[in-house]
Amino acid sequence: MSVATKLQSPVKPLSEGRVVLGPGGNRFRVSEEARRKKEGLEKPRQQPRKTPSEVPESIVRNNLSFESSCSSDSSSSGSSVKMVNSKGRVKRNGLKPVKVVPDGVEVPAKRCDWITPNSDPLYTSFHDEEWGVPVHDDKKLFELLVLSQALAELSWPTILNNRDIFRKLFDNFDPSSVSKFTEKKLLSLKASGGTLLSEPKLRAVIENAKQMLKVQQEFGSFSNYCWSFVNHKPMRNGFRYARQVPVKTPKGEVISKDLMQRGFRCVGPTVIYSFMQAAGLVNDHLLTCFRFQECNSNIEKDLKAKTEETEVLTNPLEQNTCLSHN
Repeated sequence: MSVATKLQSPVKPLSEGRVVLGPGGNRFRVSEEARRKKEGLEKPRQQPRKTPSEVPESIVRNNLSFESSCSSDSSSSGSSVKMVNSKGRVKRNGLKPVKVVPDGVEVPAKRCDWITPNSDPLYTSFHDEEWGVPVHDDKKLFELLVLSQALAELSWPTILNNRDIFRKLFDNFDPSSVSKFTEKKLLSLKASGGTLLSEPKLRAVIENAKQMLKVQQEFGSFSNYCWSFVNHKPMRNGFRYARQVPVKTPKGEVISKDLMQRGFRCVGPTVIYSFMQAAGLVNDHLLTCFRFQECNSNIEKDLKAKTEETEVLTNPLEQNTCLSHN
């Protein structure tokens, strides 16, 4: 073997480190690639992120509950609730946003639930102006009694649209005039108004007019008779939902029974309670309806006026009594 061959240094593998000049002096640094190859380590793989659908629902709920407990907004409002749907998306349920109405824009009044934007205008006007308003006029009470009887065959919108026809048929609902209707008149009513009311209902109207005259003689007026059952003060139910409003009540059954004993016809408990509602003997407007408070305020004004009138009439009598004793 030659000397040159012996002196030749072995070639170092490329994977070994080499001396480099660092800022802090000479240091022996090994490149990251060489070190990994030397140690037999592979480059760490980045794990794929889980999609929201792969996240367990229990973990999401726990994280959300912890987040909501630490959030001051959720604790102050008390209405922020988060839900996870089947797709892994988070939904936030809570109070509905408040609708801000600009100045100058009229907000429609809240009425009873049975009055909708599609209701007949006459029916809406009847609700806003008449239904639940106390009535003390005998002719008006007779009219409302007849219209309540017609509810057994017709609806309120149909009745109100034919109200002028009813008034023409029954002489503007004058009990003294209707009580004098003869059989011939009845046949003419049947011919002209037969499409509205059946013959039994027409005969009942005439008979009820006769009995009303007797009640007027006994009680002074039909109004005094009707209002005596509620102590001359309207009843207030204050229902919140339409399903709570009854079709008949024990008070209506009492009035119905007394009327039938006096000879009135077609005055069942359901008819009488409809009459009580229309005539204001009972205020069945829902609490959310603007007419509930209006009817109550009008009632209080009427009661206050009657009380003052009674005091005015009572004071002179007391003074005269005192003078007579002196």
